[in-house]
Amino acid sequence: MADGGRRQRRAFIGSFTAAGGPGIVTAAVTPGEGTLTLLNSVNGVPDPSYLALAPGGGTLYAVSETAEGAVAAYRVTGDKPEPAGRPVPVGGDGPTHLSLFAGHVLTANYGSGSVTAVPVRSDGTLARSASGVLRHTGSGPHTQRQQSPHAHQVQPDPSGRWAVSVDLGTDSVRVCTLTDGALAVHREIALRPGSGPRHLAFHPDGTHAYVANELAPTVTVCRWDAAEGTLRPLAEVPALSGTPAGDACPSGIVVSPDGRFVWTATRGEDVLSVFAVEPDALRLTGTVPCGGHWPREITVSDGFLYAANERSGDVTWFALDPATGTPRRAGALAVPAASCVVFG
Repeated sequence: MADGGRRQRRAFIGSFTAAGGPGIVTAAVTPGEGTLTLLNSVNGVPDPSYLALAPGGGTLYAVSETAEGAVAAYRVTGDKPEPAGRPVPVGGDGPTHLSLFAGHVLTANYGSGSVTAVPVRSDGTLARSASGVLRHTGSGPHTQRQQSPHAHQVQPDPSGRWAVSVDLGTDSVRVCTLTDGALAVHREIALRPGSGPRHLAFHPDGTHAYVANELAPTVTVCRWDAAEGTLRPLAEVPALSGTPAGDACPSGIVVSPDGRFVWTATRGEDVLSVFAVEPDALRLTGTVPCGGHWPREITVSDGFLYAANERSGDVTWFALDPATGTPRRAGALAVPAASCVVFG
């Protein structure tokens, strides 16, 4: 127990079991230091590559990034999540991301290019849905990666009114509504052809969003209008300071809680990029090594940045300079095939 009788903060780490990952790992978080200490793991579904905690932290949700595609719920009452009901099929192939929105778990299904809304019961368990799958259409100019839609992320906007999905295969962002369990496209916003948008992060002011483009590598700065449900691209800025020597595939993107900085991770180059937020713009201020190989996702918690390095099999953490936003490596935890980190 933490001081004052409060439960110690926990980190939950997703991994790819097909690549040797242990499933969902639980780690203790040392206050003020950011240190992760391994507690245990649970192997409930194959390839739980992305996780999300319900408000209050009592239920953890995980995708199963497989061809059959499923989402699972877990009770969080101690140090080890316990399955809460059977996994529910999402009606899509390869779900890579999930979030909670309007009484549902939303999944972005990369392989089938669709988004699914799975109903959440009052006790946090999951129900099947017959009408919750929204299939994307379209393609892009990249002959190997954009022959069909590839939904990579879906999340609510800051107002809680809209669900926003990012599609790498169609170079677009879709703003959606959810009514009676059915998703519908409100607007589809085109980004630069061939950019391959992967993940989007909103600014705390609720009027801007930043899209990490996997095929570029760049970040697109956008203005967001929650009243109208519109996203307007303003500028596209490089995610790296020079020309990459080999693979350079941006993955995760996060905005600092105070809105002053944006960070991205780029696989292949294996770096974290630091951007200063300016009016309707971003300014790249530098890059630092991610501390591992192939950073699939990054997150920020309590003044520390965490990178889940898939191919080196570790989670590295960095103290963040409050003046410049520059990450300074502070430690690492071995987690084979690590894919994401969430905190509760």
